[in-house]
Amino acid sequence: MRPPGMPAQKIALPHIKYVVAVASGKGGVGKSTVAVNLASALQLSGAKVGLLDADIYGPSVPALTGTLEQPRVVEVPGADGGVERRRVPLEACGLRLMSIGFLGGADQAMVWRGPMVSRAIQQMMSDVSWGDLDYLIIDLPPGTGDASLTVAQSVPLSGVAIVATPQDLALDIAVKALQMFRSLNVTPLGLIENMSWYVCPSCGNEHHLFGHGGAERAAQRLGVPFLGAIPLDQEIREEADRGAPLVASRPDSLAGKAFRELASQVAAKTSIQSFRRLPVINVR
Repeated sequence: MRPPGMPAQKIALPHIKYVVAVASGKGGVGKSTVAVNLASALQLSGAKVGLLDADIYGPSVPALTGTLEQPRVVEVPGADGGVERRRVPLEACGLRLMSIGFLGGADQAMVWRGPMVSRAIQQMMSDVSWGDLDYLIIDLPPGTGDASLTVAQSVPLSGVAIVATPQDLALDIAVKALQMFRSLNVTPLGLIENMSWYVCPSCGNEHHLFGHGGAERAAQRLGVPFLGAIPLDQEIREEADRGAPLVASRPDSLAGKAFRELASQVAAKTSIQSFRRLPVINVR
């Protein structure tokens, strides 16, 4: 057994190019909706994308993708010459999906303590045949608890994107989440401002119900990129209730364009971080 405080052993994911976590300081900021639409936008750009729902207590990916099946279990050759059992991710909306909601039922309460949560997340990473992926998006639960700590310590993250709303309270808590990942040597890709503005369908005027520009100002203060703003749009809610990412069904809508721009920013930032990690070769 590992001593308390000792980092978890890293899980090797040799067939996945980039692993990006989507996190938030608190619940209710639309983090899961952003994660699903980000994954879908990356897939629409031509990338092979997987989506892991690491929110053990409140899995949202099954409902947001309209998927309620149970993953198949297959046998594959093991490293020691034996046979290992692996789960095959479900496929929907062009994405490879895994969630505790597929295994235990999306409507079942997971009454688990921290070690069980950590173990479940590690198994969904290591005991799943993800195949070759350009991106694996991990939808983390809100806050800085066991799940986020497990992912940060045991998964080779390319970076983390923090979702917040413009209001000061949400941003203050989001900053704490960002600082936690920094303390664990995980690169912050930047801040995302969700529910940034609302366009009245009657008058066409733009309204800022929760304030505006707070995430961008916080990003400047913290020295991290501002990845983009997503509007508060009824169409996002309608498509989420229907079990489909809005960016796939309505790519040219106002919100669809915002998600596509967000995906472009995340792709650029992960590429830059990967380049910075390459070994320096001195040629004489």
